[in-house]
Amino acid sequence: MWIRLRQVALVARNLPEVLDNLHATFGLEVAFRDPGVATFGLQNAVLPVGTQFIEVVSPVQEGTAAGRQLDRRGGDGGYMVITHADDHAPIRQRVKELGIRTVLESQEDTYKIMQLHPRDTGGSFLEIDWQQGGEDPHGPWEPAGPDWQKARRTEIVDGIRGVDLEAADPEQVAARWSQITAIPVEKRDEVPVLPLDNAVVRFLPGPSDVHDTIVGVDLAAVDAAAALAAASERGLPVDGTAVTICGVRFRV
Repeated sequence: MWIRLRQVALVARNLPEVLDNLHATFGLEVAFRDPGVATFGLQNAVLPVGTQFIEVVSPVQEGTAAGRQLDRRGGDGGYMVITHADDHAPIRQRVKELGIRTVLESQEDTYKIMQLHPRDTGGSFLEIDWQQGGEDPHGPWEPAGPDWQKARRTEIVDGIRGVDLEAADPEQVAARWSQITAIPVEKRDEVPVLPLDNAVVRFLPGPSDVHDTIVGVDLAAVDAAAALAAASERGLPVDGTAVTICGVRFRV
């Protein structure tokens, strides 16, 4: 069985500004805007990064979970780690046995979704999905729309290799994610790491008075110099090989 990192979601007050920054820095294009997220009081955009995706959501009404996340963090930031499993049923059963609540669940024939309650997992929203035909990374991925491949641009970056989660108790959160996924935690440079099939999730210590969240994303760079130069020209915060966009440090 495998579990892959397929999508990282960010939350922003100003969706167009974040999309402009992602395009200017990394050359990413919007593949899909899902009208269905309006049900949750949101607007969104999904951008391919190689055969993975960055999604940006933004609240369009009061009282949304995304809006509460913005308030807790005091601004834009990370939101969801969305994974793709080749066998959904055993994970669903394990989640049930662990007593973890689901925020959203759908069991359609071609696409299954299971979004877990962050208070029961820690770290961030963790979503585990299944896509018929999705074993081919270039194949279908419902959240990205029917023809996401047309928006794929790989001149500057071509994949997501890691995600950093900040938590008040990173060891505990890592152990919980390990229980859910049945993937053993590894220690790398004294940091607990969950090795997915195509990327790693790192669990870092954070302030106890701030809600756990995504703080960093590692991108596979094709032309890191171009990304850093574009970010500097645009006036975005650059620190070594990292660019901060939407409150998240993107390392190339």
